Amino acid sequence: MSQRLAYQTASPEAFKAMLHLEQQIHHLGLEESLLELVKSRASQINGCAWCLEMHTKDARAQGETEQRLYLLPAWRDAHCYTPRERAALAWTEEVTRVANTQEVADAAWEDAHRQFSDKELVDLTLAIIAINGWNRFNIAFRTTVKDYLSSHSR
Repeated sequence: MSQRLAYQTASPEAFKAMLHLEQQIHHLGLEESLLELVKSRASQINGCAWCLEMHTKDARAQGETEQRLYLLPAWRDAHCYTPRERAALAWTEEVTRVANTQEVADAAWEDAHRQFSDKELVDLTLAIIAINGWNRFNIAFRTTVKDYLSSHSR
């Protein structure tokens, strides 16, 4: 598949708006490691290769283990995630799939609400909304997966 268009240059204003949103998310106080797991899991669900390359490399550069990234699709059966991470991953799946399910399960809400303050839950939801937006840009326009270099590399 070839790239349909470079959305970043086709509409610099739209790209700038997405970048601004992304920058704000990283200033809200959620753990960077948690954000990378959430972004990777949403990107797996959506099948966004570009975002998967970026966020798994960023996670690794920030100290995430390969094992935890490998187990991410089966996180429910893996015991290497904290209760907070598990709640975030369940919430990520529910919010990412909301177009198909037309709801967010009460169990996911209750678990997330136990692990996150009201503010953190809103901030986490915004991060999920943002990665789903990035996924849709990259999938719709078939952004070419290249050799992404993390800005977090040591």
